[in-house]
Amino acid sequence: MAPAVWAEDREMTAGPAASPEWSDLSPEQQRVLAPYRQEWDSMSPGRREAMSSRTERWQQMTPEQRARARERFEQWKTLPPEERQRARERYEKFRELPPAEQQRLRDAYHKYRELPREQREELRERWQEMSPEERERARQEWRDAEPQEHERGREPQKGNGNGKNKDKGKKGGSG
Repeated sequence: MAPAVWAEDREMTAGPAASPEWSDLSPEQQRVLAPYRQEWDSMSPGRREAMSSRTERWQQMTPEQRARARERFEQWKTLPPEERQRARERYEKFRELPPAEQQRLRDAYHKYRELPREQREELRERWQEMSPEERERARQEWRDAEPQEHERGREPQKGNGNGKNKDKGKKGGSG
């Protein structure tokens, strides 16, 4: 099963030429998309193209990447519709950012993921305790920080200057 292909996602806009017929798919794509065989002809062209291109991506993944994709898909399926919608909206906002900002956020997220589990849990708890205003201030401070401050894992000393929110800006910058 190839979760990266499944149709929960929004349909892409594609022209008729980009809409593959079932017979146009490779044997491997047909195998991966077999659960959708019966409805393939009734799908919109954009949805067929999106699913077809995702199977190509799936085929290029390593076994580890596929396992991670399956895991994430299972997590996605358990989310309530409202959370899925919020995630889609955050993704859209992310995609609208300049490439350098996207990369900075990816880097910050990877650094966060490298932290010990206990430290990530502590940061999540502290983030949850923050008011929306405190979260926004932490995000802004992180955005305004010099890259070397990010490298050192320190929050810039702009807001309260007491260093009390050391990790809040770090978490805020990735979420």
